[in-house]
Amino acid sequence: MVHQPERIPVLALWSAPRCRSTAFARMMTERGDRAVVHEPFSRVVDFGEVEVGDTVARSERDVLAALRAMAAGTPVFFKDTTDFRYPALLADEAFLSAATHTFIIREPAEAIASHHALNPDLGRDEIGFARLYEIFTAVETATGSTPVVIDSDDLLDRPADTVRAYCAAVGIDFLPEALNWAPGMRSEWRSTSKWHKSTSETTGFKRVRSGGAEVVAADPVLRSYRDYHQPYYEKLRAVALRP
Repeated sequence: MVHQPERIPVLALWSAPRCRSTAFARMMTERGDRAVVHEPFSRVVDFGEVEVGDTVARSERDVLAALRAMAAGTPVFFKDTTDFRYPALLADEAFLSAATHTFIIREPAEAIASHHALNPDLGRDEIGFARLYEIFTAVETATGSTPVVIDSDDLLDRPADTVRAYCAAVGIDFLPEALNWAPGMRSEWRSTSKWHKSTSETTGFKRVRSGGAEVVAADPVLRSYRDYHQPYYEKLRAVALRP
Protein backbone atom coordinates (compact mmCIF):
# COMPACT_ATOMS: atom_id res chain seq x y z
CA MET A 1 0.00 0.00 0.00
CA VAL A 2 1.58 3.28 -1.11
CA HIS A 3 1.16 6.09 1.42
CA GLN A 4 -0.15 9.24 -0.24
CA PRO A 5 0.59 12.38 1.82
CA GLU A 6 -1.08 15.68 1.13
CA ARG A 7 -0.03 17.13 -2.22
CA ILE A 8 2.07 20.29 -2.29
CA PRO A 9 1.99 22.78 -5.20
CA VAL A 10 5.51 22.03 -6.42
CA LEU A 11 5.98 21.02 -10.06
CA ALA A 12 9.45 19.70 -10.87
CA LEU A 13 11.13 19.04 -14.20
CA TRP A 14 14.13 16.71 -14.01
CA SER A 15 16.57 16.49 -16.89
CA ALA A 16 19.92 15.09 -17.86
CA PRO A 17 22.18 18.01 -18.85
CA ARG A 18 21.69 19.48 -22.35
CA CYS A 19 18.18 18.09 -22.80
CA ARG A 20 16.56 21.49 -23.45
CA SER A 21 15.18 21.84 -19.92
CA THR A 22 16.21 25.51 -19.72
CA ALA A 23 13.99 26.31 -22.70
CA PHE A 24 11.11 24.53 -21.01
CA ALA A 25 11.73 26.49 -17.81
CA ARG A 26 11.82 29.70 -19.85
CA MET A 27 8.32 28.88 -21.06
CA MET A 28 7.21 28.22 -17.48
CA THR A 29 8.56 31.65 -16.48
CA GLU A 30 6.64 33.22 -19.36
CA ARG A 31 3.40 31.75 -17.98
CA GLY A 32 3.66 33.99 -14.91
CA ASP A 33 1.43 31.78 -12.77
CA ARG A 34 4.03 30.32 -10.40
CA ALA A 35 7.42 31.03 -8.89
CA VAL A 36 10.22 29.50 -10.96
CA VAL A 37 13.38 28.23 -9.27
CA HIS A 38 16.44 27.48 -11.40
CA GLU A 39 18.42 24.31 -10.61
CA PRO A 40 18.44 24.51 -6.81
CA PHE A 41 19.83 21.01 -6.21
CA SER A 42 22.67 21.10 -8.74
CA ARG A 43 23.61 24.63 -7.73
CA VAL A 44 23.82 23.83 -4.02
CA VAL A 45 26.09 20.87 -4.81
CA ASP A 46 28.19 22.85 -7.29
CA PHE A 47 28.48 26.19 -5.48
CA GLY A 48 27.72 25.33 -1.84
CA GLU A 49 24.66 27.56 -1.64
CA VAL A 50 21.65 28.66 -3.66
CA GLU A 51 18.86 31.17 -3.29
CA VAL A 52 15.41 29.59 -3.12
CA GLY A 53 12.98 32.47 -2.89
CA ASP A 54 14.04 34.52 0.13
CA THR A 55 16.10 31.69 1.61
CA VAL A 56 19.76 30.81 1.11
CA ALA A 57 20.04 27.02 1.12
CA ARG A 58 23.37 25.37 1.87
CA SER A 59 22.48 21.71 1.56
CA GLU A 60 20.05 19.43 -0.22
CA ARG A 61 17.93 19.27 2.92
CA ASP A 62 17.86 23.07 3.04
CA VAL A 63 16.66 23.11 -0.57
CA LEU A 64 13.88 20.64 0.21
CA ALA A 65 12.76 22.69 3.20
CA ALA A 66 12.92 25.95 1.24
CA LEU A 67 10.84 24.56 -1.63
CA ARG A 68 8.20 23.34 0.83
CA ALA A 69 8.15 26.73 2.57
CA MET A 70 7.94 28.61 -0.71
CA ALA A 71 5.08 26.43 -1.91
CA ALA A 72 3.09 27.30 1.21
CA GLY A 73 2.69 30.79 -0.24
CA THR A 74 2.65 30.29 -4.02
CA PRO A 75 2.76 27.46 -6.58
CA VAL A 76 6.37 26.61 -7.46
CA PHE A 77 8.04 25.22 -10.57
CA PHE A 78 11.67 24.18 -10.48
CA LYS A 79 13.86 22.46 -13.00
CA ASP A 80 17.08 20.67 -12.28
CA THR A 81 19.70 18.52 -13.92
CA THR A 82 21.38 15.26 -12.99
CA ASP A 83 25.02 16.28 -13.32
CA PHE A 84 25.08 15.13 -9.69
CA ARG A 85 23.31 12.53 -7.55
CA TYR A 86 20.95 13.80 -4.85
CA PRO A 87 20.82 11.33 -1.94
CA ALA A 88 18.73 13.57 0.34
CA LEU A 89 16.11 13.95 -2.37
CA LEU A 90 16.06 10.20 -3.00
CA ALA A 91 15.62 9.57 0.73
CA ASP A 92 12.74 12.05 1.12
CA GLU A 93 9.79 9.84 0.19
CA ALA A 94 7.30 12.47 1.33
CA PHE A 95 8.68 15.03 -1.12
CA LEU A 96 8.93 12.46 -3.90
CA SER A 97 5.23 11.66 -3.51
CA ALA A 98 3.81 15.06 -2.47
CA ALA A 99 5.33 17.15 -5.28
CA THR A 100 4.63 16.52 -8.98
CA HIS A 101 7.84 15.26 -10.56
CA THR A 102 8.16 15.25 -14.35
CA PHE A 103 11.00 14.41 -16.71
CA ILE A 104 12.41 15.61 -20.03
CA ILE A 105 14.74 13.56 -22.24
CA ARG A 106 16.77 13.90 -25.43
CA GLU A 107 18.53 11.40 -27.68
CA PRO A 108 21.71 10.69 -25.64
CA ALA A 109 24.18 11.13 -28.50
CA GLU A 110 22.88 14.64 -29.14
CA ALA A 111 22.93 15.51 -25.42
CA ILE A 112 26.45 14.10 -25.00
CA ALA A 113 27.82 16.03 -27.98
CA SER A 114 26.32 19.27 -26.68
CA HIS A 115 27.62 18.60 -23.16
CA HIS A 116 31.11 17.64 -24.35
CA ALA A 117 31.39 20.82 -26.42
CA LEU A 118 31.00 22.84 -23.22
CA ASN A 119 32.91 20.46 -20.94
CA PRO A 120 35.67 18.51 -22.74
CA ASP A 121 36.53 16.74 -19.45
CA LEU A 122 33.04 15.26 -19.30
CA GLY A 123 32.81 12.03 -17.31
CA ARG A 124 30.39 9.18 -17.89
CA ASP A 125 28.16 9.61 -14.86
CA GLU A 126 27.60 13.37 -15.16
CA ILE A 127 25.91 12.78 -18.52
CA GLY A 128 23.06 12.02 -16.19
CA PHE A 129 20.60 9.60 -17.81
CA ALA A 130 21.27 6.84 -15.28
CA ARG A 131 20.73 9.31 -12.42
CA LEU A 132 17.62 10.64 -14.13
CA TYR A 133 16.17 7.15 -14.30
CA GLU A 134 17.04 6.63 -10.63
CA ILE A 135 14.90 9.65 -9.68
CA PHE A 136 12.15 8.47 -12.02
CA THR A 137 11.99 5.03 -10.38
CA ALA A 138 12.11 6.58 -6.90
CA VAL A 139 9.11 8.78 -7.75
CA GLU A 140 7.31 5.84 -9.34
CA THR A 141 7.85 3.78 -6.20
CA ALA A 142 6.78 6.59 -3.88
CA THR A 143 3.61 7.45 -5.81
CA GLY A 144 2.58 4.09 -7.24
CA SER A 145 2.14 5.69 -10.67
CA THR A 146 4.24 6.44 -13.75
CA PRO A 147 5.60 10.01 -13.77
CA VAL A 148 5.11 12.29 -16.76
CA VAL A 149 7.95 12.17 -19.30
CA ILE A 150 8.31 14.30 -22.42
CA ASP A 151 10.87 13.91 -25.18
CA SER A 152 12.41 17.24 -26.12
CA ASP A 153 12.46 16.20 -29.77
CA ASP A 154 8.65 16.19 -29.59
CA LEU A 155 8.85 19.58 -27.90
CA LEU A 156 10.78 21.03 -30.84
CA ASP A 157 8.81 19.28 -33.57
CA ARG A 158 5.32 19.82 -32.10
CA PRO A 159 5.66 22.43 -29.33
CA ALA A 160 1.99 23.32 -28.89
CA ASP A 161 0.81 19.71 -28.91
CA THR A 162 3.57 18.58 -26.55
CA VAL A 163 3.07 21.39 -24.05
CA ARG A 164 -0.71 20.93 -24.22
CA ALA A 165 -0.29 17.21 -23.43
CA TYR A 166 2.11 18.03 -20.57
CA CYS A 167 -0.26 20.59 -19.07
CA ALA A 168 -3.16 18.16 -19.24
CA ALA A 169 -1.08 15.42 -17.61
CA VAL A 170 0.01 17.59 -14.66
CA GLY A 171 -3.29 19.45 -14.26
CA ILE A 172 -2.38 23.03 -15.23
CA ASP A 173 -3.89 25.29 -17.88
CA PHE A 174 -2.35 25.32 -21.34
CA LEU A 175 -1.28 28.90 -22.12
CA PRO A 176 -0.30 29.06 -25.81
CA GLU A 177 1.03 32.61 -25.45
CA ALA A 178 3.82 31.25 -23.22
CA LEU A 179 5.32 29.34 -26.17
CA ASN A 180 7.05 32.55 -27.29
CA TRP A 181 9.26 34.89 -25.26
CA ALA A 182 11.72 37.74 -25.58
CA PRO A 183 15.38 36.70 -26.00
CA GLY A 184 17.94 37.64 -23.39
CA MET A 185 20.17 36.29 -20.63
CA ARG A 186 18.07 36.00 -17.48
CA SER A 187 19.56 36.95 -14.11
CA GLU A 188 19.20 33.43 -12.69
CA TRP A 189 21.34 32.07 -15.54
CA ARG A 190 24.27 34.47 -15.25
CA SER A 191 26.52 32.46 -12.91
CA THR A 192 26.32 29.53 -15.33
CA SER A 193 25.77 31.62 -18.46
CA LYS A 194 27.77 29.52 -20.92
CA TRP A 195 25.32 26.66 -20.36
CA HIS A 196 22.33 28.87 -21.20
CA LYS A 197 23.68 31.02 -24.03
CA SER A 198 21.78 29.11 -26.71
CA THR A 199 18.48 29.42 -24.86
CA SER A 200 19.09 33.13 -24.22
CA GLU A 201 19.11 33.68 -27.99
CA THR A 202 15.78 31.93 -28.61
CA THR A 203 12.24 33.27 -28.80
CA GLY A 204 10.55 29.86 -28.64
CA PHE A 205 11.17 26.15 -29.15
CA LYS A 206 13.24 25.76 -32.31
CA ARG A 207 15.36 22.94 -33.65
CA VAL A 208 19.00 23.56 -34.60
CA ARG A 209 20.78 20.80 -36.50
CA SER A 210 23.97 19.78 -34.70
CA GLY A 211 25.43 16.59 -36.18
CA GLY A 212 26.03 15.48 -32.61
CA ALA A 213 25.28 11.82 -33.23
CA GLU A 214 28.08 11.60 -35.80
CA VAL A 215 30.55 13.30 -33.45
CA VAL A 216 29.80 10.82 -30.67
CA ALA A 217 29.85 7.79 -32.98
CA ALA A 218 33.34 8.75 -34.17
CA ASP A 219 34.81 9.05 -30.65
CA PRO A 220 35.36 5.74 -28.81
CA VAL A 221 35.06 7.27 -25.34
CA LEU A 222 31.94 9.27 -26.09
CA ARG A 223 30.48 6.29 -27.90
CA SER A 224 30.98 4.15 -24.78
CA TYR A 225 29.22 6.82 -22.73
CA ARG A 226 26.33 6.78 -25.18
CA ASP A 227 26.08 3.01 -25.00
CA TYR A 228 25.98 3.15 -21.19
CA HIS A 229 23.20 5.74 -21.03
CA GLN A 230 21.11 4.68 -24.02
CA PRO A 231 19.14 1.97 -22.16
CA TYR A 232 18.03 4.47 -19.50
CA TYR A 233 16.86 6.87 -22.20
CA GLU A 234 14.99 4.04 -23.95
CA LYS A 235 13.16 3.12 -20.73
CA LEU A 236 12.05 6.72 -20.27
CA ARG A 237 11.20 7.16 -23.92
CA ALA A 238 8.97 4.08 -23.75
CA VAL A 239 6.62 5.86 -21.29
CA ALA A 240 6.91 9.40 -22.72
CA LEU A 241 3.77 11.31 -23.67
CA ARG A 242 2.79 10.94 -27.32
CA PRO A 243 1.57 14.39 -28.40
